[in-house]
Amino acid sequence: MRPGRYSTLGRLRAGMKVACLALYTAPLMPLQSLLARLWRGGAAALPHHFHRGVCRLLGVRIEIRGRPIRDGGCLMAANHSSWLDIPVLSACSPVSFVAKREVGEWGVFGTLARLQRTLFVDRDRRSQTAATRDAMQARLAAGDHLVLFPEGTSSDGNRVLPFKSALLGASDCMVSLGKGREERVRIQPVSVAYVRVHGVPMGRQYRPFFAWYGDMELPPHLWQALCLGPIDVVVEFHEPVTLDVFGDRKALARHCERMVGEGVTAALLGGDGQ
Repeated sequence: MRPGRYSTLGRLRAGMKVACLALYTAPLMPLQSLLARLWRGGAAALPHHFHRGVCRLLGVRIEIRGRPIRDGGCLMAANHSSWLDIPVLSACSPVSFVAKREVGEWGVFGTLARLQRTLFVDRDRRSQTAATRDAMQARLAAGDHLVLFPEGTSSDGNRVLPFKSALLGASDCMVSLGKGREERVRIQPVSVAYVRVHGVPMGRQYRPFFAWYGDMELPPHLWQALCLGPIDVVVEFHEPVTLDVFGDRKALARHCERMVGEGVTAALLGGDGQ
């Protein structure tokens, strides 16, 4: 199948999904805006439940391996291959994301990102590196769970790109455990792999329909994914680590890259990730 050639049923199904998503999303946006101002816990929980509903509407079935960190601030380091990574990871756990500044300008998607308390960073200006690190550390110290994509870009879904250690600059911060106790922030590697479409192994010929990378335009890519549906994705939460174990960010980045890569490979090959 080539992009742009879909059955009438597929296009009808995609249109219905778009309509349902609009009806589902519209009333929750002002509620989330209110929660963001008045109740931090509610502002973290609503996007989690919202994206669980989004995944159901889109026909995205998630298999979770391992356990996401639930207590205290943490930084999740995940591979990135699709716009679907956002609803999928958010459906797994109450999280916020670290994203490039341009995402905040993407119309309704930018609005949704801001409502989920996304931390926008300017990766093109090195002078902002310290400010970005401080902002991330403040959020982690406050108990937030932040998802970072250390590849710095999205891939084709068949492999994991090298992790950039500079993006793990907040890994040296301390977070509170209560009663005056502190610990180094935990870093949890997370693997995301899109493995089946309509229950059939996806393979390289179908993965570009869901992996969003290079100069692909978002609206047509979103439409083709909606036309194809339903898909299965494996999300593996690996054992968390801290910078103390590795001594420097480069070693930490290499470890996270290796764990995430092994998880993606196991999922694509049909392994159990163990």
